[in-house]
Amino acid sequence: MNKLQGLREELKVKNDKLAKVFEEAGKDIDMDKVTCLGDGVSTSREKAKKVEEMNLELNDLGKEIDALVKSEKIAQETKKRESELEAKSSIVLPSGVKASGELAYDKTFGELFVESKAYKNRAQRAVDTIDMGVKTLFQTSAGWSPESTRTGRVVYDAQRAAPKVVDIVPIGNTGQNSVVYMEETTFTNNAAEAAEGASYGEAALVYTEQTSNVRKIAVFIPTTDEQLEDEARISSLLDNRLRFMIQQRLDLQLLVGDGTAPNLEGINSVTGIQTQALGSDSEQDAIYKAMTLVRTGTGRAEPSAVVMHPNDWQTIRLQTTTDGIYLWGSPSDTGADRIFGVPVIQSTAQTENTALVGDFANFCELVVRKGVEVQVSDSHDDYFIKGKKAIRAQMRCAFPVYRPAAFCTVTGI
Repeated sequence: MNKLQGLREELKVKNDKLAKVFEEAGKDIDMDKVTCLGDGVSTSREKAKKVEEMNLELNDLGKEIDALVKSEKIAQETKKRESELEAKSSIVLPSGVKASGELAYDKTFGELFVESKAYKNRAQRAVDTIDMGVKTLFQTSAGWSPESTRTGRVVYDAQRAAPKVVDIVPIGNTGQNSVVYMEETTFTNNAAEAAEGASYGEAALVYTEQTSNVRKIAVFIPTTDEQLEDEARISSLLDNRLRFMIQQRLDLQLLVGDGTAPNLEGINSVTGIQTQALGSDSEQDAIYKAMTLVRTGTGRAEPSAVVMHPNDWQTIRLQTTTDGIYLWGSPSDTGADRIFGVPVIQSTAQTENTALVGDFANFCELVVRKGVEVQVSDSHDDYFIKGKKAIRAQMRCAFPVYRPAAFCTVTGI
């Protein structure tokens, strides 16, 4: 047994013990009902303190497992890159995608825009430019008001927090308009002990072709020639807002896209994901049961994250015992956004009252056909004769969920 497997076994044992505590405490978190912590822990306050210590141990174990998994993946990717280095030198990747498959942002949107041919040639149609001198001397007696200079600060509109879901999803790339892969839909294992001369058990495997289509996420902003020519901060504006708009929409699609073209199919909408209802359970009991569904049955995976709306995580984080002791650590402690050792991703893109538990690291992938691209043109409608420009940003990607049963929604929380 390697170290990673041993840590996972230890995590499972400690998870089971903590789950037993919540099961005995019931939905009202009555610590007087808990007996599984042993004779040395008798009072409600001692039991709550023990639960906090157990949760901190799980958090530390979870972080150690995450680090080992990351190290193993880095080692595997390094080995793969070394073996494919020569082949990769002849491969032309899609625009905006690095060799690692990540979205490339070596240049900002603004830099890409001001370096584009459309922007550099924007003044070619001008016949002439005339500088006019003013000979009359302006003085304070001419009645000019004092000049007020802006600070340079731009306060953006309140929007959903920076995208987080894309950070827990692996990124790949493709040069086609769809991602086609084979799924093992039948696995019949008739391996068994056989006597000498007896027939072997016959196994059966069936593979089915699956397809995830590339979709486009796009946005455009109309502006004038004067705005582009006279405002030096257009570069930072484009960088901070157009990219954010695309990423914000992508984060939403990865969770709740309905799959009807041109939408991506978000994990919550995928046919075959498992469901665990809250029912009479506490929120943490229901989430742990969802983790068990992911690990067993048709899931056979290891949960890598739990995605929750901030309002739902607040309910769990603020839980107290019947005598007012916080279960997940004192309010004076920063605490970790983890439950049973698994990271909790808070996102308002997730449907409220529904948590999503799953193996995001292994059984879904953001496959990029074309990274975020910014273009400018005056050919939109009658923009040319009005001195306007249309600036557009877009990306194309697919989002296959390779094993739906590796994910489980927890409803009614």
